Amino acid sequence: MSMEQYRHELKYIISYPEYEALRRLMLPYFRLDPHAVNGEYMIRSLYFDDYYGSAYEEKEMGIYARKKYRIRIYNYSDKSIRLERKKKQGKYIYKESAAISKDEFYRILDGDYSFLLESDSNLLKEFYIECVSNVLRPRVIVDYERVPFMLEEGTVRVTFDKKVRAAVGGYDIFDESLPTLSSLEGDRLIMEVKYTEFLPQLVRNIVIPSASEMIAASKYVICCDKTAFLHKQQYYCDEKYVL
Repeated sequence: MSMEQYRHELKYIISYPEYEALRRLMLPYFRLDPHAVNGEYMIRSLYFDDYYGSAYEEKEMGIYARKKYRIRIYNYSDKSIRLERKKKQGKYIYKESAAISKDEFYRILDGDYSFLLESDSNLLKEFYIECVSNVLRPRVIVDYERVPFMLEEGTVRVTFDKKVRAAVGGYDIFDESLPTLSSLEGDRLIMEVKYTEFLPQLVRNIVIPSASEMIAASKYVICCDKTAFLHKQQYYCDEKYVL
């Protein structure tokens, strides 16, 4: 059994002018993720939470050790469908994933979890237990466009997540027609810095000082707040029109 290797994760909210300045500074030293087409790709994730909303509440309360489940695809494609579990301990993260088919995704959406027990993946079996014992169910779809940069030294990955939005009207991640609600102010995006062993001085000099605001909130929490009105927790509110 392999030991879990946690990575550091730092998050910042920055403006688009800051992003453009950072991108120009980074290009000579970083390389773009080869999976990015024209420099970016679209990510759609369906997040799950239990009967008590533990993933949301534990994040809001700042619980040191916590986890959340999601199913993730890229560019609305079914070529790569991954069930992921993200564990967090303070600023350290550990991500596990297992491939599922499109048919299996729809079985999960329909509440049919029995096939998960037949899998060779421990992650899928544990997901079954969560669904049956803790009433883990779909909570919110999170969409955004990601611009990913990589640096071999320190296994550093710097990503810029633009147009963060919550999809509403259903939980079918392959439905491109789902309407979305912008979940960040129009001139803001999220920068994430992840690394395993150490953060090179190059990154400390270029990236960190240019970031305007370090945050703890996750895209999951931000999109849950935006769609809280759907769960009768509050009225819908668009911050742009609040005086």
